Amino acid sequence: MEVFRGPRRWLWRWRRSPLRRRADVVEGWVLLGAWLLTLSAGTVAGLVTARAVEHSLARERAAARPMVAYVVAHAPGRSGARSSSGEQVWAEVRWTAADGSPRTGQVRVTPGAAPGAPVAIWTDDRGRLANRPATPTEAAVRAAFIGTLAGAAAAAVPFAASRLLLTRLERHRLSRWDAEWSRLGPQWGRMTG
Repeated sequence: MEVFRGPRRWLWRWRRSPLRRRADVVEGWVLLGAWLLTLSAGTVAGLVTARAVEHSLARERAAARPMVAYVVAHAPGRSGARSSSGEQVWAEVRWTAADGSPRTGQVRVTPGAAPGAPVAIWTDDRGRLANRPATPTEAAVRAAFIGTLAGAAAAAVPFAASRLLLTRLERHRLSRWDAEWSRLGPQWGRMTG
């Protein structure tokens, strides 16, 4: 296909030329619009998503409270058998919620933890077990990553649509060229002979 197009020239679709066709101008505007839409959709979607993720993680961080819980029964495994990979086992722990009510739950502890051993846990505003909230740095990295993915996904839609439209315009232009050639091609031989 590159053989038929010739060398690429910057902004050739808008330059005055007797060979410029209406289809070239339409294709130029479609390309310009597609690039602007792709860039703006990707940027806006990425920024909005990143901000939403960061706000969500900040809310989680504000609602989470560090607490100390105590192992209820002897944890499975041998005491001091913790491997270098940080292996932990599930054990039941007990803590007192902010409203004074006793709570129990399952958390990961070191193997062989004795009853009454303190364990650091996180609870939500209702006193239920929660995951450790993301630090501000972790939240920023996570928001940037998710925002980038969302921006790329949003930018892919207008980009793919423009590529499809440009392919259709190219096929239409080539079919018109074939029709014109089939009409004028046979006469061309008679003119030279």
